[in-house]
Amino acid sequence: MKRIVAIVLFVLCAAMPALAQDWPSKTVRVVVPFGAGATPDIIARLIADRLQQKLGQNFIVENKPGASGMTGTDTVAKAEPDGYTIGISIGGPLAINTLLFSKMPYDPFKDIALITILTTQPSALAVPANLGVNNVAELVALIKKDPGKYNFGSIGNGSLSHLAMEAIALKSGAKLVHVPYGSSPQAMTAVIRGDVQMVVMPAISVLPHVQSGAVKMLAVTTPKRSPLLPDVPTLKESGIDVEADAWNGLIAPAGTPPAVLATIQREVAEAINSPEMKAKFATQIMEPVGNTPAQFKAQIEGDLARWTPVIKDAGIKVN
Repeated sequence: MKRIVAIVLFVLCAAMPALAQDWPSKTVRVVVPFGAGATPDIIARLIADRLQQKLGQNFIVENKPGASGMTGTDTVAKAEPDGYTIGISIGGPLAINTLLFSKMPYDPFKDIALITILTTQPSALAVPANLGVNNVAELVALIKKDPGKYNFGSIGNGSLSHLAMEAIALKSGAKLVHVPYGSSPQAMTAVIRGDVQMVVMPAISVLPHVQSGAVKMLAVTTPKRSPLLPDVPTLKESGIDVEADAWNGLIAPAGTPPAVLATIQREVAEAINSPEMKAKFATQIMEPVGNTPAQFKAQIEGDLARWTPVIKDAGIKVN
């Protein structure tokens, strides 16, 4: 009996490298937990096209929006762990939602295999051009002068745009009123009209309105200045110790063979760091990453440590 078990284990172990070497041998489904046209969708389609051309198999992007990104992420978590269902996800469904929701349809720490962070994208602190401030220090002085007078917009309760502004208020000792909107375009329209006096939004959403003269971009939320926006200081440079890195990551169901995950990570990292892909990402003010699962995990742990006190202090809860 022991001999039979040993033979079976040997065969299975020998098959793992072969499975990884053969990936992909059929169509790969790439699940996106947001609608068509959203940043994760754009990233998924760029990567799917690139891998399809290189590897000679179909990569089908499937949008599964809903429940703050949890519907699509849950689809990945519950899929067959064979490397043929992978997905894009972000900080909310993989980390922050555990602090905001009393119940989730999956456990992001047990049901998800992390593959790699795909891209980072700076968010930007923006104000109406006619607000009369030119930098973060002037904005902080203004909002501290009249506590509770000024509003900020976001793309939803508990979103990164919400948490980043709450962190700025907390760090600067200011009081602000939160006004949630359904999308980045709606929030930016509110800034331009003066319905809200500030937002933290993806830089790609802010930049066209800076170029038109309607808003001012005061700072970016990344740890270092973005090479794509080299003249814009970071919040930390501006005296507010807040980071809010908008990243997109590649995930698979837990239990996917490690050798298959390693193959996917290698192929994707190579694809996103090609000159052609870097140029396409740059048009969206994004940079490719392609790091290891361990580095991906460290990012999530950092996000949890960063946002737990902010969520607690602001009393944010979705359900």
